[in-house]
This record gives sequence, C-alpha cells and structure tokens, in this order.
Amino acid sequence: MIYLLLSILSSTGIFVLFKLFNKYKINTLQAIVVNYFTACSIGLTFYDGNINVGEIVNSTWFYGAIGLGFLFISIFNVMALTAQKNGLSVASVASKMSVIIPIVFGIVVFNESVGWLKIAGIVLALIAVYLTSVKEKDNVVLTQSIYLPIILFFGSGTIDTFVNYFAPDDKIPLFSAVIFGIAFTIGIFVLSYNSLRMKRHFKIKSIPFGVALGLINYASIYYLLKALRVEGYDTSSIFTVNNVAIVAFSTLVGLFLFKEKISFKNWLGILIAIISIVIVTLA
Repeated sequence: MIYLLLSILSSTGIFVLFKLFNKYKINTLQAIVVNYFTACSIGLTFYDGNINVGEIVNSTWFYGAIGLGFLFISIFNVMALTAQKNGLSVASVASKMSVIIPIVFGIVVFNESVGWLKIAGIVLALIAVYLTSVKEKDNVVLTQSIYLPIILFFGSGTIDTFVNYFAPDDKIPLFSAVIFGIAFTIGIFVLSYNSLRMKRHFKIKSIPFGVALGLINYASIYYLLKALRVEGYDTSSIFTVNNVAIVAFSTLVGLFLFKEKISFKNWLGILIAIISIVIVTLA
C-alpha cells in the first residue's frame, strides 16, 4: 500500500502547488506546459530499457497514449472553464465524482469481485467526495454552460480508466513519458498561438513552478499505476481509496496550510471518507 500512499501524497502536492500559483500570480498554462516537459523527461530518465521510436510507434499502447495526451491538456482547460463559469464546487465535484467510471469499468471489464460491503463503501465514498468538495460560499451556477461539468465528469473518468487500461506493466515510465510528451507538444502550439496572436509572452517565473509540478505530477501517475498492479487489490478498490483520500487530505491541507474555512458538511464528508476507506479496504 506504500505506492497508494505516495500517489495520494503526490496528488495532494498538486493541490498545494496550484494554490501557490494563485498566490504568486503564476501563468497556469505556461507552468502546465513546463510541467509536461519535466514529467516527460523524468519518465525517459527512469526508463531503464532501450528507447526505440519505431518500437514505440508500433506498440499496442501508443495510440492510447496519444489520445491520453490530448485528454490531459484539454480536460485541464475544461476544468478551468468549469470553475470560472459554474463555480469551484461544481468543478471539484464533477472531476472527483468521475471515479465511478473506472470503478464500474473494473467491475464490468475485469470481472472484479463485488459484494454488498464493497458497494456500500463505494456509495459512501461518493457521498464523502460530494460533501467534502462543496464550499458554502462558492458561486455555483449549474444551469450556465451545463455541458462543461458533464464533459469534465466523463473526461476525468476516461483518463483514470484508460491510463490504467493501456499502461504496459513493464514500461510504465516510458508510457507515462509518451503521454506527457504529447501533452507538452500540444501545449507548445497553444503557447505559440497565445504569444503570436494574443501577445501573451512567456514568463520566466513559470519555469520553477512548472518543474516542481512536473515532479509531483509524474509521481502521482507513476505511483498510482504501480498501486494498481499490486496483486490482491482490485482496481475499483484502489481508485475508490485513492480519490476519496485525496479529497479528504487536500481539504485538511487547505485548513492547516492555507487557513481555509471548513464547513460542517466538509467535516462530515471527511468522516464518511475515513469510514468508506476502511469498508472498501476490508471488502
């Protein structure tokens, strides 16, 4: 379970960095592109096999990695638009509740075990995610641009599902590097357009924050994939524990590190999250 713990800590670190982006007025898109370059470089560095471009292109997972690269950067932008148009609570709930997609996929496609105890734990986890994510003072306008949270829900769930489905057991670093490399390439085109057409020039201070994000982002993907390959644990259980723990832990970090206010609903969500983790683990 050490891999799962490291994945949860890494994903929470991403939350902390995004908070710092806002504090230090970092251009998020620029830092995200640097992050993808960093994460790609780490994956290539940690891959101990020979890197053969022809072999990669002809591999069974290559086209899946291309699709995921497009999804990585596009769903991030959808998340930003959802937060702006529908409110932070809607964006948070839509992205985290999408955990139901890889859970159902694991049960249906991989024929994973499912019993009443496990179902109860998953339902409690979804309730916990909702209660923990909702902020009372957020300006929620669900009817405006309703398609955005719907796209975010299915996009986030698809990413979680197919990162696990396509990842080759013996080439996780290389697989991750290809995904991040494709996302980086797309990001470069977007930054170039912004620079030429919209006169938004690159800021040097985006680099250190992007590098830090890349290190943590790579770790979150790598350790999640490693956790999903530990024998004796279903992917549905891993995804449930991973997502609900990230939401609960990130909320507590917001309280202690950034002095955010936590409502009664949020505390109740954290309590239910702990209960759901225990139930799913026992199941």
